[in-house]
Amino acid sequence: MRLVFMGTPSAVVPVLEGLVALEDIQVVGVFTPPDRPRGRGRTPEMPPVKARALDLGLRVYQPDSLRSPQVQSELAELRPDVIVVAAYGKFLPPTILETPPHGCLNIHPSLLPRHRGPSPVVTAIERGDTETGVTLMLLDQGMDTGDIIAQRGYPMSSQETSEELTGVLFALGGELLLESLVAWVNGQLEARPQDQALATVTRKLERSDGLADWDVAAAALERRARAYAPWPGLFTQWEGGVMKLLQVAVSPLPGGGVEAPPGRVVSLPEADIPVGVVTAEGVLALKTIQVEGRRAQSAAEFLRGRPQFIGSQL
Repeated sequence: MRLVFMGTPSAVVPVLEGLVALEDIQVVGVFTPPDRPRGRGRTPEMPPVKARALDLGLRVYQPDSLRSPQVQSELAELRPDVIVVAAYGKFLPPTILETPPHGCLNIHPSLLPRHRGPSPVVTAIERGDTETGVTLMLLDQGMDTGDIIAQRGYPMSSQETSEELTGVLFALGGELLLESLVAWVNGQLEARPQDQALATVTRKLERSDGLADWDVAAAALERRARAYAPWPGLFTQWEGGVMKLLQVAVSPLPGGGVEAPPGRVVSLPEADIPVGVVTAEGVLALKTIQVEGRRAQSAAEFLRGRPQFIGSQL
């Protein structure tokens, strides 16, 4: 079986490695976005999928777009039987969708039709879902609207960050793909349509989403801190600069027991977490914070050097 793989982040590298390890599959090409400048020196950095593909001796393609006739022709010349897509970040135009005889298969980190779109993992954590999962689907021209080939659920612990959960779900998706791929190509599996009535759609995350809104409940802010890790993170403003709230928790101290407005920094009785912020419902305890331009540190350590933080209005 000739296969083309399309992907970008480190979370999907194990999917590529699993495909390469299969005896009956030949990965004839890997598509990933162009190298991007990173850091202060703006040094070009390859996507993790490219780095691993080169290590494995695979042929790598990095087009800016898949809409170019030349790119589409190059892909067609690879004669893939199937294309596997995992967090590639680009829509596949109709010409490419029609190129492989067994279709373009996508690993999507949610139980479709729930959480279609660009931020399924973030949304599952932010909304407090108790279960998520992964879907192996057949791509069409819609946004995650294609028929479902296989699914697997994953119970959530209410402790995951987006970075951690993304890795877990793509590892699960890789297993599901390897279990299903040969059967799909041999016609032993049938795809089923999604129930459109159950569909929900996520949106692209913006940096401004990470600004803490103290007029919501502490529990909601705690979920946002985990959902937005590592980007954009949960943050606030203090003394004219950005303060990142890297690790937080919901304090057992009830909001009704604090005579202070939302956004007021208050003392907490816990020795290891001595400070929190009043919210519309409850207090958000601060565990680890980072002031702009400085290293991350425990809130207790920060407070020893800046006792005036208590009583601040964020």
